[in-house]
Amino acid sequence: MEQGGSFFGTTPARITTVADTSSDERLMIETAEQFSLNEVLPLVDRLEKQEPGLMPSLIRKAGDLGLCGIDASDQYGGLGLGKNLAARILEFMSLDAAFSVTYGITSGISQLGLTLFGTDAQKAQYLPRLTSGEWIGAYCLSEPNSGTDALSMTTRAEKRGDHYVLNGTKMWISNAQWADFFLVMAKVDGEHVTAFLVEKSMPGVSISREEHKMGLKGSSTARVILENAEVPAANVLHEIGKGHQVAFNALNIGRFKLGAMSMGPARQAIMHAAGYAQDRKQFGQAIAEFGLIQQKFADMAMFYFVAEAMLYRTGANIDRAFETMGGTPDGNRKAAEEYAIECSACKVFTTEAEAAIVDDCIQVYGGYGFTEEFPVARIYRDARVSRIYEGTNEINRIFLADRLVRKLGDGARAAGDSFISELAGRTMAKFDKNQEILGACSDLLILTFAEQSARLRAQQEGEYGQMCYDRFLNWAQPRAAMFAQRVLGEAVALPAPRPGHTEPLARRLYETRRPS
Repeated sequence: MEQGGSFFGTTPARITTVADTSSDERLMIETAEQFSLNEVLPLVDRLEKQEPGLMPSLIRKAGDLGLCGIDASDQYGGLGLGKNLAARILEFMSLDAAFSVTYGITSGISQLGLTLFGTDAQKAQYLPRLTSGEWIGAYCLSEPNSGTDALSMTTRAEKRGDHYVLNGTKMWISNAQWADFFLVMAKVDGEHVTAFLVEKSMPGVSISREEHKMGLKGSSTARVILENAEVPAANVLHEIGKGHQVAFNALNIGRFKLGAMSMGPARQAIMHAAGYAQDRKQFGQAIAEFGLIQQKFADMAMFYFVAEAMLYRTGANIDRAFETMGGTPDGNRKAAEEYAIECSACKVFTTEAEAAIVDDCIQVYGGYGFTEEFPVARIYRDARVSRIYEGTNEINRIFLADRLVRKLGDGARAAGDSFISELAGRTMAKFDKNQEILGACSDLLILTFAEQSARLRAQQEGEYGQMCYDRFLNWAQPRAAMFAQRVLGEAVALPAPRPGHTEPLARRLYETRRPS
């Protein structure tokens, strides 16, 4: 974790925006956006019906462009680039959420454990197939009776000669129908959590029916059934009894990347709603001219700005951690853990920002937004699950506050370089295991990280950044006071409000139809 005057430090790596990237990196980002616009979005209706072979063919096309292995080693078919760039590309590959899930898991969480902890032989066997898009990957942790409490899993693995025999059911497995490769967690001898590299073709592996979901209909979600599944002993990933290190560190980076996956659909919703608001006429003028509509777009601009600031600050620091610590399984574990708190903060804030943005886009459309005639209805349905998977936002709140207290100890109680972080410092002195108190402390920590990240980015970006930052303070400071009052049991006086910049922020979205 960064050092400095607040919980999250004051001197982070530069918050990278598209403008900060090299020409080659910008070309890759543009390639990802054009792929989404030209290859994925025209097929959304067919994808929603899960037309046989269609989704796997898109993953192969993405692989042909080098997009399925951005941050995997070039030794195994990847591009060997950073996780920050991989997340930015994922944002633009996520204009359709169902494709985003399929792509994001194949290029991310399914191969990340292998990248961090695999042997050279394991990487050579599996990574080239995943980075090329030839194979689709899946990550198998949740079970019917162990979701948030993942380590209570009941899937068992028993050693028999040169194989392990796995028995159990994994639930809510994205990509299950199409996946060729599964990263599976099981307990050896009913006790030692261990990670296994499992192929669909191995004896005893089967896939149940598709789940009937509210959203993400174009993605595959099903149970993976392991009935005396035979997995070679050579396919144990990392060490017996250390599967939790594989699982949770894949989730740490996965939560960071999920933030990017959440902002992609929000970006697309803004584009649609900005166009509609300017075209839709009521009372003799475009609804884009109405103050309450402009207010919604100004909020969208603000939420997106802050979410990006958090994400790409965190990504730059994750890359720095891997540069200084990575290279061995133990070093990779330390690097993946270093910014776990920030990854959870990003996951919670970005998914809730996505929800706020998409909900306001529905409202801009009025009654039309509630019909399937316009794409915002699908985006709205798809967005809801973001606050559930990769650890519910509730468990992430519990995790980040508890972990920060353990990491910083008494230092957590004195930190503060802003109104929000000072309140967070005061409330941390009242920290306990009561979930209402813990949740309020966590929200203050998330707001602290968001405020500091937005402030740092505003200093980099000038007038537009300052307008977004001012508006964010007007939204965040009353929320911070509310959470602090809940913990402290006393009134909190608010600072004077900043200018809201409603019209200029809204007009910028109208003109560009892009939040950044």
